Amino acid sequence: MKPSKEMWNGVMESQVPNPKVILDSVEYSTDLGLAMATDAKQIMQGSLTEEQFYERYKEAVEAEFGVQFQPLAKSPKPQNDPKSRAFGGKKWAMVIDLAKCVGCDTCTVSCKAENRTPPGVSYNVVIEQTTGTFPNVKNTNLPRPCMQCDKAPCVQVCPVRASYKLDNGIVAIDYDRCIGCRYCEVACPYGARSFDFGLSYDQEMEGYSEIQGADYGVNRGSRKPGKVPIGTVRKCTFCMHRLERGEEPACVETCIGDARYFGDLSDPNSEVSKLAASPRAFRLREELGTDPRVIYLL
Repeated sequence: MKPSKEMWNGVMESQVPNPKVILDSVEYSTDLGLAMATDAKQIMQGSLTEEQFYERYKEAVEAEFGVQFQPLAKSPKPQNDPKSRAFGGKKWAMVIDLAKCVGCDTCTVSCKAENRTPPGVSYNVVIEQTTGTFPNVKNTNLPRPCMQCDKAPCVQVCPVRASYKLDNGIVAIDYDRCIGCRYCEVACPYGARSFDFGLSYDQEMEGYSEIQGADYGVNRGSRKPGKVPIGTVRKCTFCMHRLERGEEPACVETCIGDARYFGDLSDPNSEVSKLAASPRAFRLREELGTDPRVIYLL
């Protein structure tokens, strides 16, 4: 029997980490983070407005973090930041054909090699599930990058507005502003964010003159302007540093089964626009109203 949307949603949800366990490991309020994450999802579904959310949490955020909580619509984006470039007005999106995915994990490996992510951090994963009883078993593979949601709960909950949505459709993180509270990590309904604990491959890379983290073309290090700091949340960005060079994301370029397509969703003649309009197309957890820019084909 052909896998259904409901089955794929179940596969994804089985891998979403426990939010309380995550927040119990940081110095900030677990209860506040859980409440903000829950209400942020209500905004996506239209049962709560951004203004109501801001008024509900303004005082609590300022008391917990000692910062002025900015309304999302008025929060400034980083200045002179290469991530803020609009790439000519394009609206980037990715389509993944699940019928073509062979579960080879090439996307995971190529992403890790391209972005030089530390141990325990993978922007692109393939969630595998086996059903049936031997010898009648079946494997299903669900590739899961960041969904780059148009209505992103991770952006909504950030107390210091380090997460923000770009005009080109990509959700970015200002590492110099991120304080590592991990509220965005638990607000993401797809489990697509990871925390950088400061682990490294220093021993393995010694003598090869390799940098440890190539996010946006800069090295990992301490919390200094222009660096990729340890102690922050990290995620897939559709390889924006490659997009600037006119290249595709690494996972798209290396996919053995040609299961990934990438392009401008605002162009009705682009391949991703045509595939997104296919009757086979669906988005994970559509009922949440997050409007992901990663579209799957059944």
